[in-house]
Amino acid sequence: VNFKLQGGPFSALYIDLVKYPSNIFSEDAFELYDFNLEEVTQINGKQVLVLAFKQKPSLDYPLYYGKLFIDAKSLAVVSASFALNVEDKVKAGRLFTRKKPLGLDVYPTEVRYQINYREQNGKWIYAYSRADLTFKLNWAKRIFNTVYTTSIEMAVTDWKKQEKNENTNTQKLSSNVIMSDKVQSLGDTDFWGKYNIIEPEKSIEAAIRKIQRKALSEGGVE
Repeated sequence: VNFKLQGGPFSALYIDLVKYPSNIFSEDAFELYDFNLEEVTQINGKQVLVLAFKQKPSLDYPLYYGKLFIDAKSLAVVSASFALNVEDKVKAGRLFTRKKPLGLDVYPTEVRYQINYREQNGKWIYAYSRADLTFKLNWAKRIFNTVYTTSIEMAVTDWKKQEKNENTNTQKLSSNVIMSDKVQSLGDTDFWGKYNIIEPEKSIEAAIRKIQRKALSEGGVE
């Protein structure tokens, strides 16, 4: 089976539920979800409130469940971990499938997201996001099915305020871009040079810190 995922880097940014709250919580969120305040915890030495949520049992279409970690002092969202309810595989599959061959059923068996923020200059900014998706493909009249797993991960290493005179139209990410079609150079082994290897068991944040330390020891950050 040959299939493509659209979204590219935009998908990693679109997980940001502070910038795009309607992806998870619409204006009638209290009619769709049950909320529960759990025990207070700590993240990076800060006291954090844990707000758990899940869709109301009376609803029969797939929504999300998870936890929001909220800074007790500023009430800013520090982190969020949530997943899609995939109990109804047919309805969950419709959320992801644009088109498919005749006789093939495609549906997700796991859809999980993680988003982290960090405080900088008195403001909380996007710092990290990750999505883990698993799909099952069932062909009609075939005994066995196929399972595909994909992960999207992005970490911010630096940011700057947008200058008003910069042309932002050339810097926008399309929501339907397919990276394998647009960025042919990613398949070139020389494209990444000495930064080509990231250990599978390591997080992208840890890998970036390692690369930055190595660059500094060699005389500067690229």
